[in-house]
Amino acid sequence: MQIVTSEITGDKVFCAAYSHELKAYGIEHGLTNWAAAYCTGLLIARRVLKKLGMDEDFTGVEEADGEYKLTEASEEGERRPFKAFLDVGLHRTSTGARIDIETKELDADTLRKYIFGGHVAEYMETLADDDEERYKSQFQGYIDDEIEADGLEELYQEAHKAIREDPFKKVDEAGEKKTKEEHKKESLKFRGRKLTKDEKMERVKAKIAELKE
Repeated sequence: MQIVTSEITGDKVFCAAYSHELKAYGIEHGLTNWAAAYCTGLLIARRVLKKLGMDEDFTGVEEADGEYKLTEASEEGERRPFKAFLDVGLHRTSTGARIDIETKELDADTLRKYIFGGHVAEYMETLADDDEERYKSQFQGYIDDEIEADGLEELYQEAHKAIREDPFKKVDEAGEKKTKEEHKKESLKFRGRKLTKDEKMERVKAKIAELKE
C-alpha cells in the first residue's frame, strides 16, 4: 500500500507499507489474506500519522470490532484528520465489483471475523478434521511454528498492538535480505501494463485540467 501525493513535478510516494513487513510484528504466514491486508492498512495509517506528528491526536479504532467508524474533525482541534482517496486505476467502481460494496448494510460480526483471521481458522479446523494430508500441505508453516486455529485471533490482536506501538519497526537482519527479494517479486507481480502514448497524453491533459480548476 502507498500514500501518493500529486505535485506539478509528478507523483511522489509519501509513505508505503508492505505485507512482508508484518513479519516484524509476529505475522509470518498468510501474508496475502484478508487479515494481513487489514494489518498492512493499519501499518500505513499509523506510519502516516506518526510521520506527520498526528498519531497521538488521532488514535483511530484501538480495538477492531468490525463497526464502521469515521474520525471527524474537531472544532476545537487545530489539526484535521488525514484524508486519502482510493486510487482504483482502470477498475470499475460499479456495485458488485470487488473494490466496491455490494450492499449498504455492514455485517460487523463477519467483518470482525475476517480482521482476526476467523475465516482462516475455520478452514484450518475443517481441513484438519476432513483431510489431514491437505491440511499439512497448506498449513505446514503454521504447524512448524506451532500456530493453531484457536490462536490466530490473539496473534492478530498482538500484531495490531505492536503496530500501534512502533509502526516503523524493522524485520531482523537475518530476514532483511529475504524481504527485499519478496518486495521485488511483489512489485513485478502487481506492476500494471505500460500506458500507450495516447493514454499518457490524456493523463497529462487531465492533470493540467485539475490544476486549472
